[in-house]
Amino acid sequence: MAQVTQDAAGAPLTFAKRFARVSPADRAGTADRVTRYVDVTVPLVPGLVPLYPGDTDLSVRREQHRAHGDPANVSSMTCSLHCGTHVDAPVHFFDGQSGVDTVPIGTLLGPVWVADATGVDGDIDAAALSRLAIPDGATRILFRTSNSELWNAPRFVEEFVSVTPDAATVLAERGVVLVGIDYLSIAPYRDPAPTHEALLRAGVTILESLDLRAVEPGWWTLTCLPLRIPGADGAPARAVLSRPSSPDGDR
Repeated sequence: MAQVTQDAAGAPLTFAKRFARVSPADRAGTADRVTRYVDVTVPLVPGLVPLYPGDTDLSVRREQHRAHGDPANVSSMTCSLHCGTHVDAPVHFFDGQSGVDTVPIGTLLGPVWVADATGVDGDIDAAALSRLAIPDGATRILFRTSNSELWNAPRFVEEFVSVTPDAATVLAERGVVLVGIDYLSIAPYRDPAPTHEALLRAGVTILESLDLRAVEPGWWTLTCLPLRIPGADGAPARAVLSRPSSPDGDR
């Protein structure tokens, strides 16, 4: 059926007029398809965002002021490339390997399974991973753990839930292309290399420091774009999850 773009008098239909022609049933269907967005990026606020030990302090400074006669307000920022929500690149643990600018865009966009690991006591090892009921078709996985409560503390906490090397190997073997977690590192603080190496060696992209407190487990769509810094071992990123809202509103 051809789309009606004019009224009976031949005048163009405004959006309001067009919407008025839609049946209540069709409007309900439209409401069902309204998308819910959850920004899971950690705000970069100096003094409030936890920093991994040894990382550069976060500083945001206003360098130019219109009130002082400058043509515009201009600020500068100094930080580690792993400050806040960020993506790890292979060169983060393998000298001479590729930087964050080579991470395939398609890896960072698309369906993602948010796994409910809040009941895991300790790290996520292979045995714990097998109990999380992750669908076979999930190639992007974000772990929502008890770490989410740590965002209430502005200082780094050494004891956090992480992914062990054996679980990382299982994820790589099942064809996962992206793994994320809700704290500063995917790996145990006491020995971060093996988990990172198992994932990065297999081409798995690592997304760290996600704020998943407002996210329910299940299927979502991930949109994550790290800064394009050629050759860098990591880059801050904006990460957003989205999915259709339920007919009764967000739950």
